[in-house]
Amino acid sequence: MYLADYHTHSTCSDDGNNTMTEMARAGAEAGLDEICLTDHVDIVNWLGEQVYDHAWEAAAAQYAAAQEALGGRIKIQLGVELGQAAEDFGRAEVFLKKAPPLDFIIGSAHNLTQEHGRRDFCTLEHLTEEEGRGYIADYIEELMDLARWGKFSVIGHLTLPLRYFNENLGMRMTFAGFEDQLAALFECIIPKGVGIELNTNRGHTPLPDREILKLYRDLGGELITLGSDAHTPEYVGCAIRDRQALLRSLGYEYFMTYEKLQPVYHKL
Repeated sequence: MYLADYHTHSTCSDDGNNTMTEMARAGAEAGLDEICLTDHVDIVNWLGEQVYDHAWEAAAAQYAAAQEALGGRIKIQLGVELGQAAEDFGRAEVFLKKAPPLDFIIGSAHNLTQEHGRRDFCTLEHLTEEEGRGYIADYIEELMDLARWGKFSVIGHLTLPLRYFNENLGMRMTFAGFEDQLAALFECIIPKGVGIELNTNRGHTPLPDREILKLYRDLGGELITLGSDAHTPEYVGCAIRDRQALLRSLGYEYFMTYEKLQPVYHKL
């Protein structure tokens, strides 16, 4: 069984806590064959403010150090999590052009839409179910904008708002009722060769969960990666084995890693 964690963060992310070397070492100790470092490259930050640059030099230096320290023990790939690209696709493309050679790009949305102030979902302190469903509808529409652009490898943590609605605010929200919108999203990305991520959510409810993973598979979706979203070493590789089993139970035969932005298939 090949084990890879394709969503991890180092101190090259504003919310990271450990160096790439420390995260890669944790991956080797967890028995992973491969890890991809996917630090945040955001167009809009968690307060809703625009971001105008990224410290690529620091990321390249940390990546080189991690390769030197651990490249013989675990395969280490360099990726990014590109957040809020739909805010300004032109600026997102400039950011990516400045990057060192990348193996993998996660396309993500973390913030409310412009209409709601662009604040990160993590800043919400309370909301009604009606408000939550409105935010989900807006969120999916923003993912559609991202999908139409399509200059990334996979959509990250597709049902991300549920992390904050349910785990932080104690709600019991789902994406039930949004199946048609999700189907349209999948029908947009599948022909483009863009996949989705099964985010293990550090051992909590996977993002997305079984029903949406089945919908993607039923529509012909095949490209899928697995990532823990670890921001500290103890979560590197978390629930990867269990989520591989989930994919097998739904009829998936392969999961993907990436090399120079091209998918590499691994038998589940």
